[in-house]
Amino acid sequence: MRHETFSNERTREIVSSHLGLEGPLLPILHAVRETFGYVPEAAVPVIAEELNLSRAEVHGVVTFYHDFNRAPHGRHVVKICRAEACQSVGVETLVAHAERSLGVSMGETSPDGRVTLEPIYCLGLCACAPAAMVDGRIIGRLDMEAIDEIVAEVDR
Repeated sequence: MRHETFSNERTREIVSSHLGLEGPLLPILHAVRETFGYVPEAAVPVIAEELNLSRAEVHGVVTFYHDFNRAPHGRHVVKICRAEACQSVGVETLVAHAERSLGVSMGETSPDGRVTLEPIYCLGLCACAPAAMVDGRIIGRLDMEAIDEIVAEVDR
């Protein structure tokens, strides 16, 4: 999906189209993310001004929710569950393997824009093995072989 280049004007249009909603901040942030592919830092003061909120209030919501990325994602997004249940069955070893294999640290995007590696907290599949999500597709029973398959998929 191609995203638009950020502009204050387009951000104001998005805000304006949501002003009739009760509690419009979350829908506006979702629309900004859909439009630009992320929530640019420059959008925060525009949204705050248009909604008569402080920048801190808008920034707090953006940083609270993991789905409001503040930089463009890579072409592929790999999310590995780091909730307590997955930690108890060894997900940290898998995270380290994924970081080495993908060439990117958790929470970052590769310099070539190929992949973003992010934490996620609970996919509901943690009965016996960690889980992951690749480009929105859930993968259960995550192990080293599954990580290697993910790496091969994003390298295509």
